[in-house]
Amino acid sequence: MIVWLILLLRLAGASLKSHRNLLLENLALQHQLLVLSRGSKRPRLTPLDRALWIWLSHTWNGWKGSLRIFQPDTVIQGHRAGFRLFWRWKSRPRKAGRRTISPDIITLIREMNHANPLWGAPRIHGELLKLGIPLAQRTVAKYMVPRSGPRSSHNWKAFLRHHLGRMVSVDFLTVPSMTFKVLYVFIVLSHDRRRVQSS
Repeated sequence: MIVWLILLLRLAGASLKSHRNLLLENLALQHQLLVLSRGSKRPRLTPLDRALWIWLSHTWNGWKGSLRIFQPDTVIQGHRAGFRLFWRWKSRPRKAGRRTISPDIITLIREMNHANPLWGAPRIHGELLKLGIPLAQRTVAKYMVPRSGPRSSHNWKAFLRHHLGRMVSVDFLTVPSMTFKVLYVFIVLSHDRRRVQSS
């Protein structure tokens, strides 16, 4: 019983497949008659005709056997031309440059920078993200107001240069003696001459 059921299903599938092929072949032949009825001595295919044959070549294996008025290479050349057109459209130049930033956002960045001079670009970037303004940190740094006036000369090297004569280093240590007594040593070292002041 099961064997007969499988055979019936296969026969039904084969008949459906042959019916589909018959319909596609009928469509291909009727289309070629339509192209011939246009009245030109040499039949020319329009872009819509080429699209139909490209579709037939993808959906039906027997498309080459039904060609009567042109060669299979004509269909393949049309397919390649369509592919080139598609990729030319896909790789067309788009609007150059990055998207522009609203002047209101630039003003907001500068106001935040002016009101909080100790905030850097990372902090302002974080605050803008909290407000729902998606910007890159480099963009925020670009629009921050540069600090006016000379750069501060208060760094560690300048501090050492100005206060070297009044600076000392201090150390406290223990030294065992030959008689096993412990000596306590307190050293004060001057920085300007590197001399021991007292011990």
